[in-house]
Amino acid sequence: MTSNGGGGNGASASGEGDPSDLTLSIRGVRTEPGEVPGEMTVVLNTTRGEITTHLRPCEGRTGCVIFLGGAGGGVKGPANEVYQRIGEALVAAGVTSLRVEYREPGEFEESVVDALAGASFLKGIGATEAVVVGHSFGGAVAIKAAELNELITGVVAMSSQRFGTQSVDQLNKPLLLIHGSNDEILDQAASQDIFERAVEPKRLEILEGAGHGLLEVADEVYDLLHDFITMSVGASSAEP
Repeated sequence: MTSNGGGGNGASASGEGDPSDLTLSIRGVRTEPGEVPGEMTVVLNTTRGEITTHLRPCEGRTGCVIFLGGAGGGVKGPANEVYQRIGEALVAAGVTSLRVEYREPGEFEESVVDALAGASFLKGIGATEAVVVGHSFGGAVAIKAAELNELITGVVAMSSQRFGTQSVDQLNKPLLLIHGSNDEILDQAASQDIFERAVEPKRLEILEGAGHGLLEVADEVYDLLHDFITMSVGASSAEP
């Protein structure tokens, strides 16, 4: 995995076969030092506007994870900012991470496009497979993006909404659903419904006592994410 952004130029993300127009082209990439040590801010100049992302590269490896927030935007993640906290550990496991800021938070189709653009950028710099992780609104965005993009080989949806998951039965990729038993915004029934409609391989974790933001079970969420991501796209322990 190279850390320069030039490889993304001219890349595209498309939802071929989907009734919505989910096509975008990346015209250029601008990078600057990130606010978090070890990260860089990568701005994708696309045909649908600029998409700001936060990249933590793992040199020499090709597995990646894409992190998506909820309807309000934000890229630090639930469960005590787990997206930001887990990045360094994922690099040690051979995984590049990309936190994607939505151009239009809460707009489902545009947010799917943003996720697809992130996957296209990663492919342009050498990625061969990726897991996509989303919270709340972003859980449904993650599922839809995975349906449409071949680079994405696994999905984690946390405290997910139902809207946007109508065709989850077509996913055919490993799916991990995480939900708090005391979610005050989206009842755990939403993830249970998604789980029932999804095909194998799938897994549902209802975490007792946790609310929508999963703060009460932050360490458990961290472990679930780390295990799923590294098992899916991490460097094999047999590799040098």
